[in-house]
Amino acid sequence: MLSGHRTWIFENKPVIISTGTVGGPFEANGNVPKSFDILHDDLWLQQDSFEKAQQKMMEEACQHAVKNSPIQKEQVEFFIGGDLTNQITPTTFAAKTIGVPYFGLFNACATSMEALALSAFIINSRGANYILNGTSSHNAAAERQFRYPTEYGGQKPPTAQWTVTGAGCSLLAQEGDGPIVTSATIGKVVDMGLTDAFNMGGAMAPAAVDTIIAHLQERDVDPSYYDLIITGDLGKIGRKVSLDLLQEKGIAINPDQYVDCGVTLYREDQPVLSGGSGAACSSVGVYGHFLKQMKQNKIKRILSVATGALHSPLSVQQKATIPCIAHAVSIEMGSDE
Repeated sequence: MLSGHRTWIFENKPVIISTGTVGGPFEANGNVPKSFDILHDDLWLQQDSFEKAQQKMMEEACQHAVKNSPIQKEQVEFFIGGDLTNQITPTTFAAKTIGVPYFGLFNACATSMEALALSAFIINSRGANYILNGTSSHNAAAERQFRYPTEYGGQKPPTAQWTVTGAGCSLLAQEGDGPIVTSATIGKVVDMGLTDAFNMGGAMAPAAVDTIIAHLQERDVDPSYYDLIITGDLGKIGRKVSLDLLQEKGIAINPDQYVDCGVTLYREDQPVLSGGSGAACSSVGVYGHFLKQMKQNKIKRILSVATGALHSPLSVQQKATIPCIAHAVSIEMGSDE
């Protein structure tokens, strides 16, 4: 059911029956290492390129999600996913290994919730019984594509963020045990004219605010309805900017209720500057740390707002501004509605 202009209400209650999360060595030394199902001790994963290592992480996340579920891989009808790397090459090559019909997506770091929203829509409409969806990123691959090879040792400003090396996947079903995807609000492209590619959090904050406000209005709920509102990778700076913007718009969110995956994943003493980022930031944070909290009955309702900067090496070279987007998905342990 469509509520308002851009929010889907999933009346048939698609269920996240299992998840899979993979992390690299930096994540293994982070703030929530126990939230990962698989952790690697080197960036290469015994592959001959960082991009192939990223592909392997996506394969592992999907394989773990299926292994951890009550179904066989042959029962999965679709795989929906994407990443940031060169025309989503790691995800596409992972899809070849996974061997199920595939939708490839690109919405930068907002791809995780885009994939979950589309999967839930298809499941809710009875278009499939089981759908795998997820995203991945690799720090060294992203640095090489979007900034400078890590061997350069270039200095970064405090607004910059650290791309997560990891992959996160969920398996969605028409029925089963697990958290329920209750709604999704699809984001609009928001471009405030910023051009600093080292300040993604500041660029993405207005898109997050736009989607959060739309979601609350179209679902007719107060922010307090959710135990946590979780942004993807705004980092410390983007989180503060978005809180200020929400306050200006008359939306009062308790700062303790408003968390960011990019801040949650790493310790304060790790050199991540403003926080984590990357397509995997939201997927490993939500499918790992926060869903485990839900399963432990520590929280009941979350709104996951994945944020994405839709720039590219081409747009940066042409000195274009940075268009951004955010997609919000509500996940609940049961629903009172």
